[in-house]
Amino acid sequence: MTFIGNLLWFVLGGIWLGLAWVLVGLLWCCTIIGIPFGIASFRIAGFAFCPFGKKLVPSPTAGVGTAFLNLIWIVFAGFWLALGSAITGVLWCCTIIGIPLGIACFNIAQASFAPLGKVVVKK
Repeated sequence: MTFIGNLLWFVLGGIWLGLAWVLVGLLWCCTIIGIPFGIASFRIAGFAFCPFGKKLVPSPTAGVGTAFLNLIWIVFAGFWLALGSAITGVLWCCTIIGIPLGIACFNIAQASFAPLGKVVVKK
């Protein structure tokens, strides 16, 4: 069932959300200071491409500095990624069949506010 959900997600629009995360990651990696943000973007991009059967959990090695870096992230990239995911989720939830896809969009929007200090695990 997870495979079918991820396949439908990818074909019906998940590819665009994942590519947005990859693009943001590439932009962050253009600077040495932005490399940690880029790595986090690529991690969340993998989750955005196939969100079913996975979840984001806080990393046990995340420190206090992660909260400060997430604030920087929200200002420069997180808000826009969250907005795009939330709008997509609302559009998906307009149909009964699209509600699971909308919920996945909302999970990705939630990840947009704090991607640093998170790891993707299987459910």
